Amino acid sequence: MSSYEFLQADVAEGIATVTLNRPPVNVMHIPMMAELNTLLETTLADANLAAVVLRANGKAFSAGVDVTDHTADKVADMIREFHGIFRKLAATDALTIAVVNGAALGGGGELATFCDIVLASDRAKFGQPEVQVGVFPPIAACILPLKIGISKALELNTIGMTVDAHEAHRIGLVNQVYPADDFDDGVADYLEGIRKLSRPVVRMAKRATAMVTRGQVLTHLEQVERLYLDELMKLSDAHEGIAAFMEKRQPSWKHA
Repeated sequence: MSSYEFLQADVAEGIATVTLNRPPVNVMHIPMMAELNTLLETTLADANLAAVVLRANGKAFSAGVDVTDHTADKVADMIREFHGIFRKLAATDALTIAVVNGAALGGGGELATFCDIVLASDRAKFGQPEVQVGVFPPIAACILPLKIGISKALELNTIGMTVDAHEAHRIGLVNQVYPADDFDDGVADYLEGIRKLSRPVVRMAKRATAMVTRGQVLTHLEQVERLYLDELMKLSDAHEGIAAFMEKRQPSWKHA
């Protein structure tokens, strides 16, 4: 596959592997999102694909979206590029699998937990800390209630707490947890199990199962986008939180 500045990509035996490659913590900015949209559009067009695996180089899966891309002059472009990724992932009949060895926070947490299957090492952690900088996680608002129930989704999204891999597994956010020392072997064995299956049957089983939520998620996403851009971004607290983060100080909330 073509080379990218912030990604690595490979396809073998019906499984595409997309690796985030902006170490050490793979903060996603608009150019990286644009690359991922382009790569997914090309990759997911392959009807012979059983699965697409998202993983990362560095010490984290992803520490989230670049906070500087949340400023008033960039936020609409950021949302368009970022949410384009999830619209593509939601529409594909290929299984989407996140391989998480380290932190998956903010937009990185959304990218991981939006996937159909999450494979985590015991050193992984997951969280949606966006409220701490005066915004909320739109994708997590759409997908977490379906994955882990409304109560836990509210706790993660409105308080900004972080959970370790075992707690994420307990609440249904993660499918499998492997010891960090054996993580690569565990993931390889899991993917080998998929390779042994009929690719069109896997895709059809995914489509049949996802029918119950696919339309719901995409409709919810449109509503949440409007809330984010038309209401949240008009709050002074949203801009104060972002400014405080960039200036490395505590925010001074006006609650307005």
